Amino acid sequence: MSNTMTAAVTLGNGGFEMIEIREVPVPVPGPGEVRVKVLAAGVNNTEINTRLGWYSANVLGSTDDIATEAGEGIQMVQRVDGGWNEATPWPLIQGTDCCGIVDELGDGADSSLLGRRVIIRACMRPDGWDSLRTVWMASDFDGAFAEYVNVPASEVFAVDCDWSDVELGVIPCAYGTAENMIRRAGIRPGDRVLVTGASGGTGSASVQLARRRGAHVVAMASALKFDAVLALGAHEVVERGVTLPSQSFDVVVDNVAGPGFASALESIGRGGRYVSSGAIGGPIVDLDMRTFYLRDIQMIGCTAWDEPVFHDLIGYIERGEIRPLVAKTFPLTEIVEAQQEFMTKAHVGKFVLIP
Repeated sequence: MSNTMTAAVTLGNGGFEMIEIREVPVPVPGPGEVRVKVLAAGVNNTEINTRLGWYSANVLGSTDDIATEAGEGIQMVQRVDGGWNEATPWPLIQGTDCCGIVDELGDGADSSLLGRRVIIRACMRPDGWDSLRTVWMASDFDGAFAEYVNVPASEVFAVDCDWSDVELGVIPCAYGTAENMIRRAGIRPGDRVLVTGASGGTGSASVQLARRRGAHVVAMASALKFDAVLALGAHEVVERGVTLPSQSFDVVVDNVAGPGFASALESIGRGGRYVSSGAIGGPIVDLDMRTFYLRDIQMIGCTAWDEPVFHDLIGYIERGEIRPLVAKTFPLTEIVEAQQEFMTKAHVGKFVLIP
């Protein structure tokens, strides 16, 4: 085995010029860690947002706004608060999703993991489940846009299913995030649930996972994607940007926010729930506090995944209760092309990189 591997290394905040394909040392697992040979790594909004520094409190616009600035050659500020937690440790190998094979064990790691096909829980709770402090693969330490990645042995999960590596490679970030939102919102049979951004990775996962719990799912997407979103399990579709009927939903699952937030909030009935783990349409919104408090609406923010989330996802996969949605695959070396096409938002489902 070679001592080096191919990796996509992101140098700092900026445009696509900040991504370099490099030969870097193959990681050696430390105590309690395993090394995973990456077979497939999904592409997510979060990698683009982190590269752009979008999580900074000083960024007021949408992901598209700041990406346009980067594409026009406007110098990106290196933002200390531009990542999820502490300052992003540039240079960084991104890649929050991973399906792979455990190929080496560090001291103390469970020997039964060696040779198993696994997916990695990217959201880690190092202080235990009573603390909301998180450490994220590919935001706080090197991720899966490489041939190998090191992770704590406690964060790899073997999956017994007939899915391809690529199909498993779409699961961790989008489906973990969606299941966490749906669980915290307490979605139950008969709930009317609106999912915004329903054609994206987390949105399409939310449609499937809410439908799995017996909800009546209304999916918001562009008209060109209606058929694909209905095929995922949505009962109804509405076009992006429409004004929604007042008090028509029990739950809104919204990772878009931006200009559509006010309409989404108005669409929630008394005692309903608004749940979010993102704001790709823009983080600054108009909130009428009277709608919020007079209707006893709960607003639920979700970042740290709860303990049952990943275990439950494995069960859904193994019992055939959800299905993956792969839009397209790219070689790892074509990561820039993948992210460029990703940003056009013309696809339904997830893009996946193959090392």
